[in-house]
Amino acid sequence: EVLLLGVFLDMRTSMNSGSVGSPNTSLSLSPEVFGSIGLQTLGVANPIITLNGTVGVTGEQGDTFVVELVRGTVYDPFFVIYRAEGTVGQTGGAEFHSFTAQDLAAPPALESVYTSFISGVSTVARTGPEMFYGIAATN
Repeated sequence: EVLLLGVFLDMRTSMNSGSVGSPNTSLSLSPEVFGSIGLQTLGVANPIITLNGTVGVTGEQGDTFVVELVRGTVYDPFFVIYRAEGTVGQTGGAEFHSFTAQDLAAPPALESVYTSFISGVSTVARTGPEMFYGIAATN
């Protein structure tokens, strides 16, 4: 019996804020970057890309926000590989929302770049922490 194991290619992280209270900026309906990474995928066909992150927000109960992950560095709805809508659950307290996504359709490239964006109603503030990381592997 032959057992095939995945092969680790790269792991990168982008920490925009490591604590609650920063960057303390209000959201807008236009997506704003909170992390960007470039994974060394070495030109392999069908790399397995796993992306994770956490964003801290404060707002009024019921306020909404959206986290989107894009293949590349510029926001373009065509390149969105992950979209999650969140809702603030309490008024005034910092909340942490985590996400996990995979890009199983990444093209072969020496480097695969991913950028995380957040948008939402202006009563929601990005209060940290904010981090985004990814792992590239092949099978």
